[in-house]
Amino acid sequence: MISTKLTELLGIDHPVVCAPMGGVTGGRLAGAVTAAGGLGLVGVSYGDPAFIDEHLPQAAANGGVWGVGCVMFTFDERPGLWDKVLGYAPPVVALSFGSTAQVEKYAAGAAEAGSRVVVQVHDPDQAAVALRAGAHVIVAQGAEAGGHHASRTTLPLIPAVLDVTRGEVPVVAAGGFADGRGLAAALALGADGVMMGTRFAATEESTASPGFKARLVSASTDDTVNTRSFDVVRGIPWDERYSARSVANDFTRTWTGRDPELAARRGEIEPAWTAAVARDDTAQRALFAGENVDRIHDVRPAGQVVRDVVADAERILAGLSRHLRA
Repeated sequence: MISTKLTELLGIDHPVVCAPMGGVTGGRLAGAVTAAGGLGLVGVSYGDPAFIDEHLPQAAANGGVWGVGCVMFTFDERPGLWDKVLGYAPPVVALSFGSTAQVEKYAAGAAEAGSRVVVQVHDPDQAAVALRAGAHVIVAQGAEAGGHHASRTTLPLIPAVLDVTRGEVPVVAAGGFADGRGLAAALALGADGVMMGTRFAATEESTASPGFKARLVSASTDDTVNTRSFDVVRGIPWDERYSARSVANDFTRTWTGRDPELAARRGEIEPAWTAAVARDDTAQRALFAGENVDRIHDVRPAGQVVRDVVADAERILAGLSRHLRA
């Protein structure tokens, strides 16, 4: 068993966190990761009340340490949803993509409600903000990640964030992790665990569509693209510093780099795009996936993913120690 500051702080068995992916990480997936000894986070993302009411109880059903992931800037626009989330008493609240004021506001609110506060950051300055705001755990996310991310890559970002935190709080590495090799590497860099998204999207418990899962298994890293097109067609006002990595398809090939035109024609294009998503048209829908998609070869139970990642990391770390000489 691998024990770190993360496992000790949260009382979990394994330093593996399921990323709170909107439309992918529902209560069943989060609960399965938690049951396997990791930390399962429900991705409420843009704050759908019906989704919250359905999936948070699922995540909590079997007890254990579970949590909920919130995109901060969207919760400012939806009064009442923050209180709804906290009403389910999540042991962990994971916050991402917010201004300094939003980090301070939501971190304080979650802590006052009795939750452990996890804050995702993308550079050392954001790490300093999260630390001052009282984050109990910091997630350092690199640009290899699927979905939304900034520009810094994971390998240099982790030690840069560790230089800011100086051991005050656990640091979790995110962006490009899918197996035991990644966990071993993150621990060697000084991180206290990994957050994985793409690998958990391709699990039996994921709420990702069948077409999405099949494309994750068949795609390669060379198939991915950074794009803002899916945010523009949905009318979601993401800060321009963030783009989203997706498996390329007809929609991204048509619209990536044409944001102003897509925004101007959104009224015309969005209804047809929404209908395509509803029928699971993988040529049109968002297929958020990280650079680790090369290592996704199957759809398996989430608990098995957790166990395999940890067992492989233990084997790798034990093998490395045998190469050391006194």
